[in-house]
Amino acid sequence: MKPQYVLPFERPIVELEDQLAKLESQQGPTPTTLESIRNMRVEIAKLKRDVFENLNPWETVQVARHQDRPQARDYIELICDEFIELHGDRAFGDDRAINAGFAKIDDCKVLFIGQHKGRNLKERNECLYGCAHPEGYRKALLKMQLAAKFNLPIVCLIDTPGAYPGIGAEERGQAYAIAVNLREMSQLPVPIVCIVIGEGGSGGALGLGIGDYVGILQFAYYSVISPEGCAGIMWKSVEFASKAAHALKFTGRDLLKFGVVDEVIPEPLGAAHRDHRAMASTLKATIVRNLRSLETLSTEALLERRYQKFRTIGEFEETLVNGAG
Repeated sequence: MKPQYVLPFERPIVELEDQLAKLESQQGPTPTTLESIRNMRVEIAKLKRDVFENLNPWETVQVARHQDRPQARDYIELICDEFIELHGDRAFGDDRAINAGFAKIDDCKVLFIGQHKGRNLKERNECLYGCAHPEGYRKALLKMQLAAKFNLPIVCLIDTPGAYPGIGAEERGQAYAIAVNLREMSQLPVPIVCIVIGEGGSGGALGLGIGDYVGILQFAYYSVISPEGCAGIMWKSVEFASKAAHALKFTGRDLLKFGVVDEVIPEPLGAAHRDHRAMASTLKATIVRNLRSLETLSTEALLERRYQKFRTIGEFEETLVNGAG
């Protein structure tokens, strides 16, 4: 699928694809033309591989934010055989940035929760580009507790630049709502699979990120702060966002090395925004595989494993300063 929006490093690929399209549109192609088509397909595949396997962290952020990248509702449509959406937090309202509902994936019945940014301007304004309010996190937790009541596993798809930072959200307890989710998710007696599909920004992502399995797509990122936010704090200008992206070590490769995620899930050649169906197929296989693995554990073993996972997550270094530890 040719992207509607082309990133700077994708332009050479798109130019070759346009040339290929012209060759393929010719009627009655000669043997020479057919050979050129075959060679160009090989060249395009090689170029895609070279470009996307060597992205720097800032380019990875650009891919994670790509407007054609599949979002939570896209995956719900492509992965789930059935989906019954549930609404509201029983206190304030229904946050459109978080979609939740009972779903069936093959023979697995689950509660499916996804952060959705929106496809068009109207939907993005309703979803606030995936930035949830406290009622969104309360909605998610209420549905997760309902899933636990019926002994259903939980699947969370994470894709947010962060929780909504507005005054209304703070007045309604944004930080508290996220903190409660962290505590309660750690104690839910059912398997939880969490996957970062795009942006994993700060507490907004963590509010759905406490799981027995935490995966990340190849060109997604998971960070304590956005590159722009970090640049604004450290260097007083968003012009240094690229420098911040390198410093934050938030790509899948870094996170796997530090033990923050359990797996980096490969994306189709040229990234997920070029082939939604292929990415959905890989994501579905990953979800089903982990659900079947986790369902073999007893509740006690599941909770202890989850506790130890987050108790020992990440790496740090200690250095001596003036001879003192």
